[in-house]
Amino acid sequence: MNRRDAIGRVALIMGGAVIGADFFLSGCKPAGASSVDDLFTADNTAYLNEIADTILPTTAASPGAKAANVGAFMAVMVRDCYLPQDQKVFVEGLKKLDDAAQKQSGGKFTSLTPKQRTDLLIAMDAEQKKYAADRDKAVAPELAKHKDDLNYEGPDMRPHYFTMMKQLTLLGYFTSEIGATKALRYIAVPGHYSGSIPYKKGDKAWAT
Repeated sequence: MNRRDAIGRVALIMGGAVIGADFFLSGCKPAGASSVDDLFTADNTAYLNEIADTILPTTAASPGAKAANVGAFMAVMVRDCYLPQDQKVFVEGLKKLDDAAQKQSGGKFTSLTPKQRTDLLIAMDAEQKKYAADRDKAVAPELAKHKDDLNYEGPDMRPHYFTMMKQLTLLGYFTSEIGATKALRYIAVPGHYSGSIPYKKGDKAWAT
């Protein structure tokens, strides 16, 4: 699956634009990107993998996000495709998620049971949806006021950190070999060629 198809799929699932999509498609770094090297430590990559694997766990049909090492993909995306403001939201979000885990279950995210992790991320998903709805409602009057101004960029309203985590998990998984071939049953172009097809006389498929 190519990048554009993957972004389209994630946008459809999430119901909104994918953060950093333009830079992901162009392969260019945003101007003035800040350093987020801490994301590349073994502990943080493992942390990101556990978050991703809770969002997309292993099933009987396909491996989960951790098997595709989505955590490393997330770190690269944040470094290379996020604006500095969004990088800040994402990095701070890792601590906020641990704080939420501590408040809910008395431990960091990685120390929780699978059910506790799932329950927490379900709560975070509800929180990010409410955040997005409240944000859109708040900026609607301002956007209406400038609807005829083609140069108006709108208020600077950053997305919720869990929106980023969820988008990056889906994008990283769908663009990985495991996600494309196991979960989506995707066959790369030019695809599989079957050179020998059984023929039976009188078969209608051959008569058309």
